Amino acid sequence: MNPVLIVGCGDIGRRIAARVAPRRLLALVRSAESAERLRSQGITPFQADLDADPDVLDVPVAGHEVFYLAPPPGEGERDDRVARVCRRWRGDSLPQRLVYLSTSAVYGDCAGAWIDESAALRPASARGRRRLDAENQWRRWSGETGVPVVVLRVPGIYACDRLPVKRLRAGLPVLSPGDSPYTNRIHADDLAQVCLAAMARGTAGGAYNVADGQPTTMTDYFFKVADCLGLPRPPVVDRQTAEQRLSASMLSFLAESKRLDNRLMLRQLGVRLQYPDLTAGLAGCRSETAADSP
Repeated sequence: MNPVLIVGCGDIGRRIAARVAPRRLLALVRSAESAERLRSQGITPFQADLDADPDVLDVPVAGHEVFYLAPPPGEGERDDRVARVCRRWRGDSLPQRLVYLSTSAVYGDCAGAWIDESAALRPASARGRRRLDAENQWRRWSGETGVPVVVLRVPGIYACDRLPVKRLRAGLPVLSPGDSPYTNRIHADDLAQVCLAAMARGTAGGAYNVADGQPTTMTDYFFKVADCLGLPRPPVVDRQTAEQRLSASMLSFLAESKRLDNRLMLRQLGVRLQYPDLTAGLAGCRSETAADSP
């Protein structure tokens, strides 16, 4: 394996790092606290702010396999962070290959239909449009530099330490099962192994739906998490009441319904999921060990 650089080394980055020899791994993070945490794990950190002057991106990227996991800005229609990186990584400062973590929100609302990677990209939310902008920027950069880029379209990420405990304990409502949209998930550990498989075997210029292939409604997800953790199930309300009581962020998720076909990921990347459904992923989770979801 070539040396690895993880840009935006948070939870998923650390799960990838655990599968890579530390001596061949660099990680770019924003805060001093994150840098120190990585250093204590034997990982060489670089501290940089992707919103600042591009000169802060003096990271030894040449010849590295890059996992770009940094999120886009929190508002707007574009990902200016990716734009800065694409301008900076030119000439002799080119990685060997790049995997970009996008989102399934680039498809927009599909009215609950099953969709594969050939589906039209019609993001309805600003967060989806920012991610699609980043996908397009990476593709243009790849065409200009010759660096292979693989895109992973990721839905909700969960793990025993990434569950909505705080929300459940607060008793926030969910939509009635008949009104609840389809949602898709991937366990954080499975996402980490898919990232590595995409780096090794992903088709240059290709995109992959990353999901366990077992979508359920959002209400079913909250019910199953509550049951697993021994917490009360959240109250059920109609859509009109939900629009009055839920945050704009949650309502944006409720506005989209789709079921992701993951067969291309399984076939081309050769992935065997450790957690092929929510029941397997929640096994062993307990309320005293589960942390609040980000």
